[in-house]
Amino acid sequence: MTNTPMDSNGAAVVLRDVHKSFGANKVLAGVNLDAQRGQVTAIIGRSGSGKSTALRCIDRLEKVDSGQITVCGRRVDDPAVDLKALRLDLGIVFQSYNLFPHLTIEENIMLAPRAAKRMVKAQARTLAHEVLARVGLSEKAVAYPEQLSGGQQQRVAIARSLAMQPKVMLFDEVTSALDPELRGEVLKVIEELAAGGMTMVMVTHEMAFARRVADQIVFMHAGRAWECGTTDILNSPQTPELKRFIQSDL
Repeated sequence: MTNTPMDSNGAAVVLRDVHKSFGANKVLAGVNLDAQRGQVTAIIGRSGSGKSTALRCIDRLEKVDSGQITVCGRRVDDPAVDLKALRLDLGIVFQSYNLFPHLTIEENIMLAPRAAKRMVKAQARTLAHEVLARVGLSEKAVAYPEQLSGGQQQRVAIARSLAMQPKVMLFDEVTSALDPELRGEVLKVIEELAAGGMTMVMVTHEMAFARRVADQIVFMHAGRAWECGTTDILNSPQTPELKRFIQSDL
């Protein structure tokens, strides 16, 4: 195991010796991970290696058993952490879109800015149109979720997170439920965000995309960040576990 994360100076997200169990199932067994500001960190690994749990702990959707997590200087593992302030810094997009079916696309996006930031309706609507333009869906503002394809709904979910103007975006296997054509349109949006300097941590099985876009690759194995580095580690893995994983993906 080569568990040497990048220099934490300037890191937006820092995990130190993070442990998490569900009953007798040890899911995270001492994760150390840094995600630098303005960079894309791609977390890869087999199912059950702890990838999604690590992401959910970063957003405090799960509480860690021990260890430290810092996001934008805020200690997430602190029981007294201001969750509202944390969620303003963090945007998270899941495999499922979780759009409200009875609301139009712009109404779905307007909800959080109005509730969390007390934004007036007109301003929230303007913001909704701005983020829809960023994901290429300006013409769908008054449509309803059921009128959109899966790929379009996932792009709306990304726009909804962008509307909160987060400092860090988390993506959890956001393309795994989509067919290849729809995956491509979602990945294009994420790639454009990366090009714009958005700090991102993404759990993904899209290896070609990770090679192309990520600044850092984190290979999770046995509940740990087993091997970390630039995309070069995919060409020259230092551990037999990563080598086997890459070969199984070919």
